[in-house]
Amino acid sequence: MAKGSQLTQLKSALSQAGLTPQSQNGKKRKRSGSVLDDKEKERRAAKLKEIQQKMNPFDVKVTKLKHDVGGRKIAGVVGRPAQSKQAGIEQRKKTLLKEFQERDRAGGIVDRRFGENDPSLSVEDKMLERFTRERQRTSKGAAFNLDDEEELTHYGQSLSKLDDFDHVGITLDDSDEDEGMIDKRTVQKSHFGGFEDESGDEDDEEPERKKTKAEVMAEVIAKSKEHKMLRQTQQEQDEELRHELDQELDSLRSLLYAPEASSSKAAEAETAGELETAVLKIDEKDQEYDQFVRELVFDKRAKPKNRTKTEEELALEEKEALEKAERRRIRRMNGEEGDSDDEEAVGKKGKARARGGDDLEDDFMDEDALDGGLGAGLGDADVGMEGSDENGDEDGDDDDDDEGDEEDGEDEDEEDEDGTGGIGFMVSDEGESGESDEEAEEHEELVKPSQKRASSKKQKSSPQELPFTFPCPSSHDDFLEIVENVRDVDVPTVVKRIRTLHHPSLAEDNKFRLQALTGVLLDHILYITSPPQPRFTLLSALIPHLYSLSKSYPIQSAEHFISKLTLMQKNLTRGLAHGVTSEESRTWPGLPELSLLRIVSIIWPTSDLNHAVVNPARLLMGSYLGLCRIRSMQDIASGLFLCTLFLQYEELSKRLVPEAINFLANVLLHLAPHGFKDVSNLPGGFPAPDFCTERLASLSIAGKKAKGLSINKPDLAAFFFADDHHSDEQSKVNLLGLAVDLVGKFADLYKGLDGFIELYQPLQDILQGITVASLPKDLQTKITSSKDVLGRLLKFTLEGRTPLRLQAHKPIPIPSYIPKFEQHSSNYLRNRDPDQERNEAAKLRAEYKQERKGAIRELRKDARFLASEQQKKQKEKDKAYADRMNKVMSSMESERAEQKALERERERDRKRSGRK
Repeated sequence: MAKGSQLTQLKSALSQAGLTPQSQNGKKRKRSGSVLDDKEKERRAAKLKEIQQKMNPFDVKVTKLKHDVGGRKIAGVVGRPAQSKQAGIEQRKKTLLKEFQERDRAGGIVDRRFGENDPSLSVEDKMLERFTRERQRTSKGAAFNLDDEEELTHYGQSLSKLDDFDHVGITLDDSDEDEGMIDKRTVQKSHFGGFEDESGDEDDEEPERKKTKAEVMAEVIAKSKEHKMLRQTQQEQDEELRHELDQELDSLRSLLYAPEASSSKAAEAETAGELETAVLKIDEKDQEYDQFVRELVFDKRAKPKNRTKTEEELALEEKEALEKAERRRIRRMNGEEGDSDDEEAVGKKGKARARGGDDLEDDFMDEDALDGGLGAGLGDADVGMEGSDENGDEDGDDDDDDEGDEEDGEDEDEEDEDGTGGIGFMVSDEGESGESDEEAEEHEELVKPSQKRASSKKQKSSPQELPFTFPCPSSHDDFLEIVENVRDVDVPTVVKRIRTLHHPSLAEDNKFRLQALTGVLLDHILYITSPPQPRFTLLSALIPHLYSLSKSYPIQSAEHFISKLTLMQKNLTRGLAHGVTSEESRTWPGLPELSLLRIVSIIWPTSDLNHAVVNPARLLMGSYLGLCRIRSMQDIASGLFLCTLFLQYEELSKRLVPEAINFLANVLLHLAPHGFKDVSNLPGGFPAPDFCTERLASLSIAGKKAKGLSINKPDLAAFFFADDHHSDEQSKVNLLGLAVDLVGKFADLYKGLDGFIELYQPLQDILQGITVASLPKDLQTKITSSKDVLGRLLKFTLEGRTPLRLQAHKPIPIPSYIPKFEQHSSNYLRNRDPDQERNEAAKLRAEYKQERKGAIRELRKDARFLASEQQKKQKEKDKAYADRMNKVMSSMESERAEQKALERERERDRKRSGRK
């Protein structure tokens, strides 16, 4: 085929086939008018079809044969997918499309002739029955003159005495009369005869005559006429009454609104008394309606709300409010008069703030309740963590001056009832007076000693008015200068105002200032929890601010926490190097360290597999419990608090902490009286290096002194200030009770572990070996209960275990290396099963599989065809709708154009006439 474009190839093919007409002169063209014969037409059509197939190679699909054998004809080698697809579409148009278009139609002729579908009837019976039913229909269509009161007759006979079916030969049997007919008494009582007097002369025992159809119809017509007449009469009466009211309306008005009318009008009013009563009732209803309409005018209409302000706008408003309040406070202290703006702000004190567009009115409160007109959002921080967000918008109010004066005399260092102030059990000390100078040099404090100031002077100083603006501290010393003369109750307010004044959206450097403020708050928390006066209430109030800043700047906050944990690890290493059993070595964590570990579980998630802050804290706590040795009651209290922290850390993840279980076992052996004499007699293999040593002999509970005591909640923070009175029997009993409780809680936490029996069997044996008789009754009950619980858990775990068994499977054959010989080389013979039944079943399965694939393919083609038809139908609807809309729009545009042209014409006429 010639090269070039498709048009060039088409012209060349037509020219070669001789289908291109030869150019001739005009005269010859006119003379040559011969018509082609049929053979020539067929030849030309065949050539055109052949050229078309050659021009479109995609119309023919040829399957390449692997082995071409001459003279063999194989079906399906050459296919025409385009023609097959078109043939399928045409076939679906004839069948499937017809069914789709007629899917909701119900048509056709149904033969409802009597007996047509009953093969038991003969032709004569069918004809006779049809003739009978036809006569019955014609007999029902007789017309009667209903207005004629005379009795209707037919051929001289009364119609009332004739039955419609008498002449047809169809009569009713006695059984039919008894079953289907209604007796006379029922008709008289229930239908149309119930209005007559019951005391009739007729005898009830007289046999009743069955009414004919004519009588029944006559009664129905009479009743219908009677009801129609009654309705017409009632309507006429209503019309007459309405007409009389219209005629006498003027006289009624004069009677109602003119009580001094003449006697003639009064006489007329007496004659129309009933009408007046009716009109008065109507007027009363009208007055009530008018009054209700007038009241609607006074209803408060809805007003548009202000839009919800952005975070930047709210921060700017809070900052401006603080600065304005500070200026007003300074002028008031200097005795200056306030300006108009301040007076206006003071005048607005006590008014409710404007509600935003998204206000649900469920948290609406007065924000101007502070002195000087400052909003409540700038007051004290909420103690709870849930009340704070990343911007520090905690709810709370500043304390009034009067309330502050009343609280000056109270002790600011007073803790909560549990002795912790919301932070948990606090134990041990870092700065006891008995420490040597060398130990102080080796041990590095979490907060530098130069930063610690005497807090007693600050608490005893006279209270001053709290300023509204503060600089953002860059170090802990700067923060101590800011809060030097501030009460503990007002310190959260100071932090909140610092965060408000230095919001990140107000300046570029505020973000870095707040990041530094996170470390300052952490230092201050460690500072206020340090001896000699730890303030746990202030600690609980500062935690929400630290949580909010850590949430806003997690990376910088994590760096501050990690630096403190690193310092704690260094101090532990120094203490262990100084001597693990020395009384002067500071190995166990003190009050600030325990506070820091407790804050870590509040601010950071403790259930993560890997966490930059929690993982070092967990490793450090494990090092304390595993490496440090027990020397006193303070060490036991510190270790029990660490076990409590581990219980909180692993509440969700349930990771095993063997150091906590071993420490609890040693605490039970140190405090409780028991019968174990040597380390070799102890159950299990947990380490007990300090068991039965002389320096810990005083820790055991004396039975005679502790017999009459009772268990109390241990005040672990008090052990930090203990000398000798906290080594008494009461403290030992309290710590032993806490240790038993922790054993039960860890057992409930680890009861799902596979090694629960090996882990808790030693503890069960230790509890069994405790001499319970020498302990208080409360402690005896608790230990007995713990033994029962552990016994049940161990029993259930042991029952759940199953011994190891060999794997149950088929015997593994010995591998054979003998080659496999095929007797047949043909694929047909190799795939043929020698079993005839299995071979036939395989053929059926193959045929079923093939047919199933073909059916699925055809169903998919049908679905595509129907989808295309529905799409065409939808396009036609859309086009018709668009045409209608365009027609409407064009008509509207033409009308508008005419209107504008008319307006321009009028404007020109107005300008010509000189009018403006």
